[in-house]
Formats: sequence, C-alpha cells, structure tokens
Amino acid sequence: MVQSASPQVKFLSYAEYYAYDDGSDNLYELEDGELVAMPPESIFNSDVSMRLLFALGKFIPSHLLRYKEISIEVSGRRARVRIPDLIVLGEECRAALETTRRGTITHDMPPPLMVVEVVSAGHENEVRDYRFKRSEYAARGIAEYWIVDPARNQITLLSLVEGFYDQTVYTGDGTIKSMVIPEIEISLSDILG
Repeated sequence: MVQSASPQVKFLSYAEYYAYDDGSDNLYELEDGELVAMPPESIFNSDVSMRLLFALGKFIPSHLLRYKEISIEVSGRRARVRIPDLIVLGEECRAALETTRRGTITHDMPPPLMVVEVVSAGHENEVRDYRFKRSEYAARGIAEYWIVDPARNQITLLSLVEGFYDQTVYTGDGTIKSMVIPEIEISLSDILG
C-alpha cells in the first residue's frame, strides 16, 4: 500500500503576503510564513476597542492613532506580520509610512510608540497575545504594549525597559497611566464597562 505524502505547506515571503488576495474581506496575520486568519471580533470586543479608541483620541492627535489598518513586521523564524487592534504612531514612524503605498511598518522603519491588543476568547488567542506578541513587540522595540482582556476584566500595560517589558496590571476602578505618553490617564471602568 502506498501512502500519500502530506501536503507541503507553502511559506510566504513578505512580498507574497502583501500581494495575497483570496477575494474575501478576511484579515490575515503572517506567522512564520503561514497565513493565519483573524476571526471576526465579538460585538463586545469591538465595543471595548472603540471605547479605548475614543478615550485615547482625547490625548493623541488623530493622525497618530490607527485602528486595525496598519500592520507591523516582527521577527520570527520566517516572515511574520501582526495587525494590532490599535496603534499609536510616533511622528517619525508616521513620516516613514507616508513614503510607502502600503500601511505596513517594515523592519527598516521606526517602531510605533504603542500597540494595543484586545484579547479574544479562547486559549490560543490568550497565548498569542500574552506570550508571542509580548516577545515580538519587545524585540521590535515598541515602547508600550497594552493587553486589554475583557474576560479577566483587566488591562496589562507593558513598558519596555532595557529590551524587556515591565508589567503593570490594572483591575477594578484603576486608572491606566502610560509611561510613553504621560498625559494619558484613562479609567479602566470607562473601557471595560
């Protein structure tokens, strides 16, 4: 009996990822050369993202604040691209993006000041946001990473110190204070309800 060979996985390069179009409106991240479909957000997570967007908009100029439109190249074994829920660009990063046709922060560009991920339900999503993206964003030099976790009713603020993230966890009636943008003071209850 002859066994059939298992199908070979095609690993995409950055160029192939940026050119990929399956005709759908699906968003894909790239993990070590493999496309990973991003599931649609729950209405609750979308509400959390929008409340946070509006709250940050009180402190950050609109041209530096982006919602799910900018991707970031990060390091991995192969090509790896993330699409955060929210991004706060610095002026240098914004200027670099203006010279491109695609909304992607490549390895040769300055990193954004801050990224925010709203954790979707499920163990795989938690691992991706709490472990993998934490190390990827630190290696990319992103000064602040917020993990907004509606299921745990908490926001974890990670501040980059000497190449690693220091962690502050906000729960209850806490007020989130950014180290990167000191003007930011947002009530946790205003974001998570």
